[in-house]
Amino acid sequence: MSADPATLRRLYGRRQGHKLRLGQADLVETTLPALSVPETGALDATVLFGDAPDAQRPLWFEIGFGSGEHLAAQAVANPAVGLIGCEPFLNGVVGALGHIREHDLTNVRLHMGDALDVLERLPDASLSRVFLLHPDPWPKARHAKRRFVNPGPLDLIAAKLAPGGELRIGTDHAIYCRWSLMQMAQRDDFEWLAEAAADWQVRPGDWPQTRYEAKARRLGHEVWYFRYRRSERRETTGSLD
Repeated sequence: MSADPATLRRLYGRRQGHKLRLGQADLVETTLPALSVPETGALDATVLFGDAPDAQRPLWFEIGFGSGEHLAAQAVANPAVGLIGCEPFLNGVVGALGHIREHDLTNVRLHMGDALDVLERLPDASLSRVFLLHPDPWPKARHAKRRFVNPGPLDLIAAKLAPGGELRIGTDHAIYCRWSLMQMAQRDDFEWLAEAAADWQVRPGDWPQTRYEAKARRLGHEVWYFRYRRSERRETTGSLD
């Protein structure tokens, strides 16, 4: 598949917000290195978590984990699962590190940067779940190509999800909701799991709330929850090149 790398790699905004406090900076210095996804090379459960080559640990992947509430909650609830979280925003990574330290989590690995860089290095059909929760909606029409829910990133997700694996998308932005429905409806490699309106208007019990969702609720925004199962109907490529 051909694509403009500059376009595909510009799916998020700023990298850092407020200045880190001393304790937060210490987390980055002392804790992040041990939990970071290696910068180069192929990735699997052995490389990431030290598992034996024949281990069957499921791998879940969160794209843009914010401050890590959902990532940490899933890690606590699913200790046998290996969770990989990618977030380009430094202050979000610090938030996740705080949750990891609080719960003494050993089944989480973090990447401070572009999720696509990590996805490309995972084996095809190696993921059981992928989460994309409250991504930047890029609401202006001229920025639509920067939305993560687009053919290039979706092809890559489809390649990395095992058949039967699940893609979860959450948003409180009406434009992104409509865009996601439109993009996913065009695909034959994902099956929408909703059978009734409540299935995408009510958060499932195993879907921990993020602070972004809580803020949206306080502001009176509606929130939508999409669950898609990876089918076996179409071949996909494991690279954006």
